[in-house]
Amino acid sequence: MRWQGPAGPLDSERRWSAARRLLHDDTLDTGDRFAGLLLLLYAQKIATITQLTEDHLDDSDQHMRIIFGTVPIVLPEPVAEIARQLVINRRGKARTGAPQQVPWLFPGGLPRRPIGDDALGQRLHRIGVNPRQDRSTALFTLATEIPAAIMARMLGIHIGVAVQ
Repeated sequence: MRWQGPAGPLDSERRWSAARRLLHDDTLDTGDRFAGLLLLLYAQKIATITQLTEDHLDDSDQHMRIIFGTVPIVLPEPVAEIARQLVINRRGKARTGAPQQVPWLFPGGLPRRPIGDDALGQRLHRIGVNPRQDRSTALFTLATEIPAAIMARMLGIHIGVAVQ
């Protein structure tokens, strides 16, 4: 299926307002905050976010990095701290049994499985993140700041999508 552009008008200010809320509102679920920030700041699809594992994060030196494509991206603070909290405090039935063996950053309702795309999308909607519209806005914003080839490598998206 070819992407036909944004589903509605771009609203960068609403996107940044939502991102600020996710960065600083610690009453929200840590997983929801991190997933929303990955969508708002890094234009990640829900299907990509739900499949993230601990192996996608690297906290081996003074910087937390995440890998979407082929190039690790340094997560700025406080996004990095939210990622660290998520790794420590993950919840879900996928963590029952032998939780140390479950790699998912977003454990789901079934043992040893990640959260479903629909479930995560509903959770993001409840906290004011519109996944389709906000991802489109993030992609357009990033496309104005980063060359298409670099954006594709960093975000793990097809070069055709980056160019378009």
